[in-house]
Amino acid sequence: MSFNFSFATASQILFGNHSLEKVPGIVAKMGKNILLVTGRNTEKAQQLSARFPSETIVSLFQIESEPTLQVIKAGTKMAQSNNCDVVIGLGGGSVIDGAKAIAALATNKGDLMDYLEVIGKGEALTEAPLPSIAIPTTAGTGAEVTKNSVIKSLEHNVKVSLRSDLMYPNVAVIDPVLTYSMSPELTASTGVDALTHLLETFVSNQANPFVDMICREGLYCISRSLLRAYKNGSEKKAREDMAMASMLGGMALANVKLGAIHGFAGPMGGMFPIPHGAICAGLMAAVIQINIEVLTEQGKDIEKFKELAKILTGSDLAKAEDAIVWADNLIEALQIPGLSKCGLLEDDFPELIKKAKVASSMKGNPVELNDEQLRWMLEKSF
Repeated sequence: MSFNFSFATASQILFGNHSLEKVPGIVAKMGKNILLVTGRNTEKAQQLSARFPSETIVSLFQIESEPTLQVIKAGTKMAQSNNCDVVIGLGGGSVIDGAKAIAALATNKGDLMDYLEVIGKGEALTEAPLPSIAIPTTAGTGAEVTKNSVIKSLEHNVKVSLRSDLMYPNVAVIDPVLTYSMSPELTASTGVDALTHLLETFVSNQANPFVDMICREGLYCISRSLLRAYKNGSEKKAREDMAMASMLGGMALANVKLGAIHGFAGPMGGMFPIPHGAICAGLMAAVIQINIEVLTEQGKDIEKFKELAKILTGSDLAKAEDAIVWADNLIEALQIPGLSKCGLLEDDFPELIKKAKVASSMKGNPVELNDEQLRWMLEKSF
């Protein structure tokens, strides 16, 4: 493991119950013309808007599902037409991703495709985005502290990233109270996403001691609190743990690559209307297993997987393979539907494998996997 690394995150992080109350004061230092990006339910956005002084202008923009190219372009047009000087994302990961992309494109010339990875030109942003504030209402993506936006291309049937070091939010406001209203199903799905971020970055081939420290704390939070938050959504400590784990996972993935789970998640989410957390849940145990097996066959170190198992199980005697059993048991307890129930067919495997191999996240997997091994993962998860 290398001790040479760099680390970046949001310029300011405000974490704590009822920290939403501090947002008007933060905004006052940034501007008075706000684009407030929110989701299908506008209740929390309206409550926040009511907190601003009368001279503040608030334009509401809704992202009702996952952000597409068309949605981002529409939001950018609204921000520019209304001369907005601040962008706030209040919602789940899709909302915050959308807000970050809109803030970036509002100040940069050209088309969204000029900057997108994989399907676009991948050009670098040259101008600083509009000042932005990210306020998550779920605990999973960690988007409030990342430098990318995941955007769906309906034309290409894939999810890709708009990514830049300029895209970290100026302020991330993490208020665990905002997550109390999450349903058990959403708690499970987003919680598994946070778990996957921490798990994959912990064993990533780009891991470093600083990110490891972050991942360990996040994994401890999830191992003790995900099921508790799922069973009792109003349990204060469990919600705080999950909000913390989500944020830490976002910090980790913004600084090192993920792995095969997210390598498949982008293509799979683009081709099928499967919730991201369900994809992560379906693939998790198989990916852990294939990585342990291939590393062992190649005579490589699996100490990280042993430590992972010890953290997740809470046992100092745990073996690497115990992480597989723990993951299977967790997904069963959370009652997340399997991939076979989400419309995925074996005939789709070749296309999924082709797209996954060129996905950015696949570059962080602890070992390179061939087509046969990738197919085995899908079959095991199916």
